[in-house]
Amino acid sequence: MVQKTGMEKKMTTIPHNVFLENRNLLNITGVEDVDCFDEQTVRAFTNMGELTIRGKALHINKLSVDTGELSIEGEISGIEYTDEQRHSGNIFSKIFR
Repeated sequence: MVQKTGMEKKMTTIPHNVFLENRNLLNITGVEDVDCFDEQTVRAFTNMGELTIRGKALHINKLSVDTGELSIEGEISGIEYTDEQRHSGNIFSKIFR
């Protein structure tokens, strides 16, 4: 996350945490963006890499990229990290990934 103070830019990192309650409520901090989601999969980019959440009847309760918070409710069956970092690019790079 970038905070601007006057003419200078200051990089700040939101701590990354994953809190799972009873396999049906997941709260995550350090979220930079959510790439895609449906009732079975949510794919988010965090400051620790790409995070994929799998389950049934998944629903995003809260998403704030300003504060880095993501809250997901549903039957959570898996949480998986990959080391891929989000690549910024133009529309063609998003289409052909």
